[in-house]
Formats: sequence, structure tokens, C-alpha cells
Amino acid sequence: MIITETERLIIRNWRETDRDLAYEINSDEAVMEFFPFRRSRAEADAFFDRVHSMIAETGLGLYVLELKATGETIGYCGLMRADHLEPFIPAGTVEIGWRLVVRQWGKGLVSEAARALLAHGFETLGLDQIVSFAVHNNVRSTSVMQRIGLQRVTGGDFDHPGVPDTHPHLKPHVLYRLTATEWRSGR
Repeated sequence: MIITETERLIIRNWRETDRDLAYEINSDEAVMEFFPFRRSRAEADAFFDRVHSMIAETGLGLYVLELKATGETIGYCGLMRADHLEPFIPAGTVEIGWRLVVRQWGKGLVSEAARALLAHGFETLGLDQIVSFAVHNNVRSTSVMQRIGLQRVTGGDFDHPGVPDTHPHLKPHVLYRLTATEWRSGR
């Protein structure tokens, strides 16, 4: 099922043939630089199964990014509930997140997908706000957040509870947010 499209992308649900993409992204050292783990093939398959079932259950999740011109799958971008981060982020809040294969970095594809999913979130799903967060020095991700109109939340920085103590440099996170009102006024 197609969620939405952009000039260059089809944003869609996962297919069984996307398992290789899940593994490629989640095991890549550069893509996963700001995460405390790399996934094995079995762990990537489990991730695929979780994401696939999450979309089926809630309609929210990480969606595959497919290049219209070639049909190549290049990453994912999505909207999902951030309930696991309460009390730092209120229950029911939806976050936007992404990962992209390295060979497609620097082409504006994540920003293009994220803008389309912000529109989907605010127009179709009727969300009041969308947040995003990243390790404090993950400039690639925070730059995307800024490009798509999210603003850093004053006093919103937090230590991510899911990051193990063995990786203290990955604990500090920054929080960005965009409200529906801000999104409509910036269009």
C-alpha cells in the first residue's frame, strides 16, 4: 500500500522483498553511527517483522522509500508513537524518523520524504504536533529537522533511557517539534 508520493519517491508499506534493505541499513556502520548497536541478519529480520506488524496494527510506522525512477528501495521514513520516551515526551506524541542508505545521502531525499509525511500527519491523520529527536551531535539528522521546519524545544534535551550506560556519548538527545498550527502557517 502506498502511503504517499513525492516528485522522486514512493513512500509505501514494507514488502517481503524489503528484508535485505532492513538488514543493509541496520548493519551499516555509517548509517548506525549514532546508535549503540548494529543488527545481525536475524535482528534485522525481527526489526522488519516488528515494523511490518506495527503498520498493520496502527497505520503508523516506518515506511519504505522507493525511487520512482528505478524502483530501488533506499531507506525508510515514518511516523510512529513515541510512548516509550515518557516522561520526556508525552504519551500519544508522534515522532518522525528516518534512515537512508549511504549511497543516497546528500540528495535531499530524506527531507523530501519527511515533508510529505508531515503533510500526511497533519492533513490526513489530524495530528496536533510531530516531534523528532537525535543524539545531540548528530548534525545530519538535526539539519534535516531544521530544514523541514521543526524547532528545537527549549528545555527539551534528555538522556535517552534506551541507550546503555556503555555508550554514554550517545545518551544526550535533543528534541525538536512542529505543531500543526506552525506547519500551516509555514506552508
